[in-house]
Amino acid sequence: MRPFKEKEWLLALLVASLFLWLIGLGNLPLRDWDEGTYAIVAREIYRTGNWFYPTIQGDPFLLKPPLMQWLIAVCYQIGGVQEFTTRFPAAFLTALGVPLLYLIGRLVFSETLPALFSALVYLTLLPVVRHGRLAMLDGMSISFFLLLLFCVIKARDDKKYALGIGFCLGLITLTKGMLVVVLAGIAGLFIIANKQLSLLKNPYLWIGMLLGNLPSIGWYFAQWQHYGNTFLDVHFQSQAFDRLGTAVEGNTGPIWYYVLELIKYCFPWLLFLPGGLYLSWKNRDRAWGSLVLVGAIVYFAIVSFMSTKLPWYVMPVYPFLALAIGANLSSLWQEGKFKSKFLIGFFAFLIFVGLGGCVYFSIFDKQPILVIMSFVLAMTMGIISWLINHHNRQFIPVLFTGMYLVLSLLMLSNSWIWELNEAFPVQPVAALIRQHITAGTTIYTSFDYNRPSLDFYCDCKVIAVPVEGLQEMLNKGAYLLVDNDSLDKIDLSGSEVLGEVKGWKIIS
Repeated sequence: MRPFKEKEWLLALLVASLFLWLIGLGNLPLRDWDEGTYAIVAREIYRTGNWFYPTIQGDPFLLKPPLMQWLIAVCYQIGGVQEFTTRFPAAFLTALGVPLLYLIGRLVFSETLPALFSALVYLTLLPVVRHGRLAMLDGMSISFFLLLLFCVIKARDDKKYALGIGFCLGLITLTKGMLVVVLAGIAGLFIIANKQLSLLKNPYLWIGMLLGNLPSIGWYFAQWQHYGNTFLDVHFQSQAFDRLGTAVEGNTGPIWYYVLELIKYCFPWLLFLPGGLYLSWKNRDRAWGSLVLVGAIVYFAIVSFMSTKLPWYVMPVYPFLALAIGANLSSLWQEGKFKSKFLIGFFAFLIFVGLGGCVYFSIFDKQPILVIMSFVLAMTMGIISWLINHHNRQFIPVLFTGMYLVLSLLMLSNSWIWELNEAFPVQPVAALIRQHITAGTTIYTSFDYNRPSLDFYCDCKVIAVPVEGLQEMLNKGAYLLVDNDSLDKIDLSGSEVLGEVKGWKIIS
């Protein structure tokens, strides 16, 4: 059988990534914070036609640039307001990062195998797939950044590709604002390390910088003109600069916070990262080595020293790690030097993890699809252990295939957004609110914090207040959403319980 050509590999990676990012995309409710917030903003754009000055429940939305919300609003116009259309823009654009990373790998490695392995690692990294499927900004930003790097590298041979650099920077700016400073800095350092300073003399670069950034500059100027210093304080100070020196909303952690994130979610590929980083250092004078080292070290250092710590802040480092791991796997494939008692032991341990998952999901969290997922995991790890023990390099494609199947099954389950279990389910409560209360009404709740996902589903503004404040609001005639424990602390004289669901009551 003839080997695949480059275009065939590219098409195969595109199909595989789109399948993994889009299956079961609308099978779970929206998550709090980013998803719920962006969905509300996009729905208001869709309803009002106010595309240039987005609002959230009638108030100006100044936190983020609007590209994500614009794309979601377009999807609402085409497919209606639902979970799938909310997540589709981010999922689709994040999935494009897989073939983009393959193209970058082909340019920097000058070989197909390490480029292919790098793309397959990126395709099967749990945090990349999971966060990329959510209505969040990080996956989109990474794909725009990968396109930028592709244009930088291609511009060495074809000057016209430099046009794309400015447009990619503009897209990143309209997606996640100040992140563009960090990513542009990494791209600049790579240009220096890759000895591409002649790029600065390329007229297409500056034409692209002007045309590509005009929309974002225009949008920022219009917001400043419309909202004045309030926009600058909220968008730049509280959403960008404050996160460098202070822990916003208590989201903090030690300097090794993101090391723990990698350890928790990047197995089994993390096993091959040390060897990949070593190879990157040995090849630091080559394009791929300098790209991995500059990107991984600079970005990881920046997010590690930031005071605000959130799991998805580390996302842009994954393409660089995938390139390093892909290089190592390619070396193992070509040299055949991989027999290791540690590898055999670790994959053998994962057999028992898979079998344990079969038992757990059969007895406690009864989801047949997760039972199948656990069985596939156990079978894959058993085959890999056997192959490594017999010094057979076929363990690498088996590992890719097994991880892809495991992730596919996870995304079809009801557990891929496990944060939904951290609080009460919003959809039944939202349905109760819609049944009794007019859309747009302000409601006060005994829950500990505001939940944007609840606001989205009930189409009301639900504000968390202390119990004492609930009594005051009830006396003023407001609606309350109260849990059973807090209900005993409120004087309900003259009030009416409109309905109850999942331990929550609506009080009028």
